[in-house]
Amino acid sequence: MLKLYYSPGACAMASHIALEEAGADYEIAKIDLRARQQKTPEYLAINPAGVTPALATDQGVLTENAAILTFVAQTHPEAKLADTSSAFAFARMLAFNSFLGASLHPAVGRALFAKPPLESEAKEAALEAALVKYRLVEDHLFQGPWAMGESYTVSDGYLSVFTRWGRQAGFLDKERFPKLNDHLDRVQARPAVQAVLAAEGLSAV
Repeated sequence: MLKLYYSPGACAMASHIALEEAGADYEIAKIDLRARQQKTPEYLAINPAGVTPALATDQGVLTENAAILTFVAQTHPEAKLADTSSAFAFARMLAFNSFLGASLHPAVGRALFAKPPLESEAKEAALEAALVKYRLVEDHLFQGPWAMGESYTVSDGYLSVFTRWGRQAGFLDKERFPKLNDHLDRVQARPAVQAVLAAEGLSAV
């Protein structure tokens, strides 16, 4: 049994979606970030970094979405959540996921969740930096109709987390980012994603 530590609507949703899409045998444990449960001794014993996600396996704990997504795809090959037959295709997916985690996520996080909140020019600059990252995905990294091309992969659930945030914040408009908006709609329509939203107490945006 796998156990995913997550916070509703946070980036750990990517790992939650992957597990559900894979048909994995797993359970979830909610970590309330606003209540700072991620900083409790109990959770720090699981993930000393004090962030989500964390995935407890029979071999130990995995952290970071990119690693968890890779693990899920490789341990559930029948779900076909990654092209494991091609070293290049698999590496290209890892590159995409790495961009999401190391570049898009921090940019969007700074624009939306900086503490203390940014004001005036600093906020505008952070928003513009985030939009530049979204534009890179829209115009260059996104293959279509899914993130990696013709087949749905773990990258699609991961990307949807950040397009969901952008849509909720009101700056990922459909005219400027038609591909990303269409992609989010199709991801949210998937039964596995609908199940994850229900489990996390959320709804499609």
